[in-house]
Formats: sequence, structure tokens, C-alpha cells
Amino acid sequence: MISLRYIALSGVMLFNTTAVATTDAARVTHPGDAYIAGYATSMLRYRLNLDIPSLIVQNGVILLPQDSLNISDQSRVVQALSEIPGVNEVKIAEVTAEIPAATAPSQPIQQSAGQTVAIMNTDPTLLPTGLLPSGHLFKPLLADPRWAHFSASYRHYVNDNFEGRNIGAVSFGETIPFYRGNFGRSLAQWEAGLQAGVFSDFDLGAPSADLINTDFIASAYSSIRAKQFSAFGRIYHQSSHLGDEFLLRRINSTFERINLSYEGADLRLSYEFPYGIRLYGGGGGLFHKEPSSLEVWMTQYGVEFRSPWRLDFAPVRPIIAADFKNFQGNNWSTDISARAGVEFDNLQVLGRKLQILLEYFNGHSPSGQFLRNDVEYIGVGAHYHF
Repeated sequence: MISLRYIALSGVMLFNTTAVATTDAARVTHPGDAYIAGYATSMLRYRLNLDIPSLIVQNGVILLPQDSLNISDQSRVVQALSEIPGVNEVKIAEVTAEIPAATAPSQPIQQSAGQTVAIMNTDPTLLPTGLLPSGHLFKPLLADPRWAHFSASYRHYVNDNFEGRNIGAVSFGETIPFYRGNFGRSLAQWEAGLQAGVFSDFDLGAPSADLINTDFIASAYSSIRAKQFSAFGRIYHQSSHLGDEFLLRRINSTFERINLSYEGADLRLSYEFPYGIRLYGGGGGLFHKEPSSLEVWMTQYGVEFRSPWRLDFAPVRPIIAADFKNFQGNNWSTDISARAGVEFDNLQVLGRKLQILLEYFNGHSPSGQFLRNDVEYIGVGAHYHF
């Protein structure tokens, strides 16, 4: 049976396609404002259960009446409407009486006689508040080899090492906000929750794809966000464990296992610039460690680019990210992790978007048992991120 939602969406799309039809084939690639308005109205009504008949579209920019949305709805509405083909931007607006140019908060856009639409300073980055809210105030670090998320990668090591040359790497983890609130009546928010991840490496060159190393990381975290600025602090535990097959094959080798386990705290600050550019930096230290010879301090910093524009031939966005770490125990040498690829807007699981990324790493191994080993690898992986 064809659903009512499908019929409604098809009817609106057919009506608007007919209304703006033209012999120019480029109109199919770049939908007109009328098409976008019909598509957006249907999406709001049947996908998000919101009735906002007064939205306005001009030159691919969707303007939503500010008084028609709760603060908790703004983020998901902006994200959903941004995925419509042809949409360049989604803005929150207020319909007011005619405003003199000298006092208008921005250049007004004419709606009808005696009315204008004035762009407000409402921040669309505000997220839902309360227990177990959706989204994250601090965005994931895309090139950090130890950021908790779901992924699977193939890595080819350029140099010889105890881990092997052809490695399969998987991670399972999540950042779960338990509670989020606002700082008074400001546009700043805070949240607290749990972040945990498991990171495992497998030797694909061994007969049974032996498990080499698994790192377990668990932390209690808190983060804040004020417009484009965000911060993420945590207290964490990490332990590292070798696979049985790996140990059995190296009983007579020179490899020495270490009992690696430690607790620490760190803080990262982030700022998001226009055009999808983000810079972040921070550091941390250990307050309990085994073995006791581990040095305490480390720094981390990086840059990311998430394209605000989709490619014309597919619903994907280019991504480039680089992460740098310096550990006191490695004489402050720089570990470089770089990733580049695409993010699919139309392939989502539980709100996460699929990313296919090429990888490059040069520095000391991020795998706990091999933290003193210099490694270099290239690879490709699939990642699910918010």
C-alpha cells in the first residue's frame, strides 16, 4: 500500500515541478525556489510533524519564522532542510512590520506589502535539552585515531614492526550525553555524559587474522558550546591488552609485553570558522599510571574541513582532517594522523552519517602495547559519525 506520506510528497513535488518547468535542462540539476518550498513544507509536515506554511525561499535560502519553532526543534529542522537538493542555507527569521533600514538587524527581504523578514541572531546550533538529549555540543575529532566511534579500516604498514604489514582495525564506541542544559537565558549550553570505546587491531597476514592489540577507553566528560566555540573535558581510564594468538606466536621472540593501564584528564577547545573550517587544540596529563615510568604530559591540536557544499553529481561532501599529538614520553615528537574523503548525506544510521576516508599516519603507534614503536601506514576506512 502506498503511504499517505509518499502520496503527499509526490503530489507536492509534481505540482511544483509543473509550476517551474522549463526547457532548460539545468533546472533539473538546480531546483527552483518553488520546488524547494513545496519539498520543505512536505518534509516538515510528514517527516517532522511540524506545520509551518509560512516559510519563504529566496535564491535557495530557506527562511523559517522564528516564532513557529521551539528552541529544541531548531537544530533538527535546520539539519533536515539543509539536505534538500538546491538548498544553500537555512535561516531562522522573524516576520515583523516594516523596519527602517537604520534599525533593521540585517538587510530585510520583502515578503508582502507592509511586512518584511528580518534575519534574527537566533543560533541554530542550539540543541535539545534535558535527559538523554540528541546530538553533541562538541563535534567528533575526525582524524583522531582514538576518538570513540564506529569504524572499520584496512591499513598497510610501510615499515616492518611487531604488528605486521597488513592490518584490519575496528572501533566500537560512542559519546552519550546524559543531560544537557542552558546557561541561564544565554545561547550557551552545557552537557555531561559518558564516552567509551574499544579499538582492536588484527593481523590480516596471519592464517587466522590474529588479534594483535585491544585498547579500552572509558571516560566521564563534560562539554560546553557557545555559538562557534566549544570545549570538551574528560577524566578517563585506558588499558591495553594483547591477543592470545599474537603472544603464542612470539613466545621465543624479543617482544616484551607491558602491563599498560592509566587514568588521566584532558581538555580540548574548538572553534568553527566559516566555510566548514575548524581548529582545535588542548592537552592533558596522567594522575595514575602503570608502569610508573610513563611520562605524564601530552598535547593535541588539529584542523578540519567539512565542505558546506555538496558535489553536483552525488549527495556527498568532501572532508579533510589532520590531527597532531605530542607526548612527553616520546620526547615531544609529533604523531601525524591525516584523513580525507567524503561524507554521504543520504546514508545514515541512528543519526550518524557514513564517511569513506583515506588514512595516513606517521609517528608512534596509537596501539597501547606498541606506544614506543615508530610506525607509518596508509589505509582506507568506513566511519560513522554524527
